[in-house]
Amino acid sequence: MDKIFRVNMTNLTTSVEDCPADWAGLGGRGLTSAVVAKEVPPTCHPLGPNNKLVFASGLGGRGLTSAVVAKEVPPTCHPLGPNNKLVFASGLLTGTPAANSGRLSAGAKSPLTGTIKESNAGGTAAQMLTRMGVKAIIIEGQPKEQAWYRLAITKDGVKIEEETELVGKGNFAVVEAVQAQHGKKVGVLSIGPAGEMRMKAANISVMDPDGKLRSHGRGGLGAVMGSKKIKYMLVNPEGAPGVTLADPEKFKTAARTFAKALLDHPVSGEGLPTYGTNILINVLNEAGGLPTKNFRYGQFEGHDKISGETMHDTIAARGGKTKHGCHAGCIIQCSQEYVDQAGVYVTSGFEYETIWGFGANCCIDNLDHIAEADHLMDDIGIDSIESAVIMGVAMEAGLVPWGDGPGVNRLLREEIGKGTPLGRILGNGASSVGVAYGLTRVPVVKDQGIPAYDPRSVKGIGITYATSTMGADHTAGYSVATNILKVGGDVDPLKKEGQVELSRNLQIATAAVDSTGLCLFVAFPVLDIPEALVAIVDMINARFGLSLTGDDVTALGMSILKTERAFNLAAGITSAHDRLPEFFSEPVPPHNAVWDYTDAEIDEFWNF
Repeated sequence: MDKIFRVNMTNLTTSVEDCPADWAGLGGRGLTSAVVAKEVPPTCHPLGPNNKLVFASGLGGRGLTSAVVAKEVPPTCHPLGPNNKLVFASGLLTGTPAANSGRLSAGAKSPLTGTIKESNAGGTAAQMLTRMGVKAIIIEGQPKEQAWYRLAITKDGVKIEEETELVGKGNFAVVEAVQAQHGKKVGVLSIGPAGEMRMKAANISVMDPDGKLRSHGRGGLGAVMGSKKIKYMLVNPEGAPGVTLADPEKFKTAARTFAKALLDHPVSGEGLPTYGTNILINVLNEAGGLPTKNFRYGQFEGHDKISGETMHDTIAARGGKTKHGCHAGCIIQCSQEYVDQAGVYVTSGFEYETIWGFGANCCIDNLDHIAEADHLMDDIGIDSIESAVIMGVAMEAGLVPWGDGPGVNRLLREEIGKGTPLGRILGNGASSVGVAYGLTRVPVVKDQGIPAYDPRSVKGIGITYATSTMGADHTAGYSVATNILKVGGDVDPLKKEGQVELSRNLQIATAAVDSTGLCLFVAFPVLDIPEALVAIVDMINARFGLSLTGDDVTALGMSILKTERAFNLAAGITSAHDRLPEFFSEPVPPHNAVWDYTDAEIDEFWNF
């Protein structure tokens, strides 16, 4: 049976617990039947008091992290205090032969937004933990002393060890030191200086198969890990028993169908593997939805200089890798390794949102400057989307001129990286910068920076930004797929009609996908190819011996959203926080679109 590893940083103890049935793979019909068989007298009257009505779904990934946080974390606690908990959980399909199934979820109460938070990342740790029989790791409490620690995780449990050598170092130094001591067949989760200083925009870095970094970004979970005084976590899968499939043949058949759908779809099979996520620069610029100069315009004059096509050609000409996966088993291969003019590695996983944010948003049209920023953020351990919005607001404040790439990198390196007073203002998020400098043009929702799609020109994503349980987050309900790419239908991005329903359906589906351990990009074929969703359900059933249906998956997504919403309401986050900043009532060129939803129209989202 899968285990829960619990770590108490107050008394520096660890324990291993059996995974409760409602958190384990047993779910849906399997769990409801088990509960009924155990707790309902077989001879009772079905409409009498001894019968029980049971709703259940096996949990993993986001479903599990949010369940643990909702159950064990006081909603009104301070996110950086001892009562918050940091939870890591692999998805339901993580560690199996399913394509693109290497995601790890991390959850806590967010220090940035004050809401519940889940962030998922690729890398090697998720698959290792699943193969070790670890369902989740729950880190609670807070050390009374000022010492720093590392966690050594094996199949048998967790050891807490004091760390003295790597405190104050960047994430690349941590990975290098761990590999030098333990080899390359281990997993690493670490925080950089931003996390040590408990900056609200700090992330948690995860080592990928190439020894580079992926991130649990958004929401400041690196600050939570820093508040627990944990510098890094070492995952050693030696002797791992592996993953057992209840029905290997059924799983194999479904996995083949699923992989074929991924490769057959034009977005996941062609566009993303060729140009990466940055293919969207030219697409959004053409649509007038590319936020430029801190959301003043919908198009950027220098868009072609930072586009996915230009990036691809630059990498190819310099001898870098134009594609690779962030975890084993990825067949989309939308990542890449960006190198400098001498062919030396600079950064990998160079994503659209980062390039938009330091490019169009800050009016920087030099990919080399943006790539340097990405490298610095990986090492410092700070979220690249929040940092991009931070820099746009910093330029609004006059800290550096618009378009000043070297100036932005100086702020990252010399201010945030060194924790100067200015660096701490910056590192605590775009909202922090706006407050410090008395600005009103601060693009945030629930204090989290708004990502790379203008909500006036892509109205569906605006509904997602407003209503997401975790602050502005494009991945929560990616309406861009339907509004712009025409995947899963066609809802006009400039019209209000249908956007609330679109965002709601996508947020429900995304919550479920985030629980499977599958990459979010599997949503493209799922929306267009019916066999893809059927294959996912079949793989889950074959993995655990269940008989779930598509309706069960939808019910899981709804349940997760309602769990997260209930936590937020208890924390004081209400419908009044589901709003965009008022400057979005200004028209944005070229369409002169405005954000024109009433409060009642936005609040309709939660009527399900």
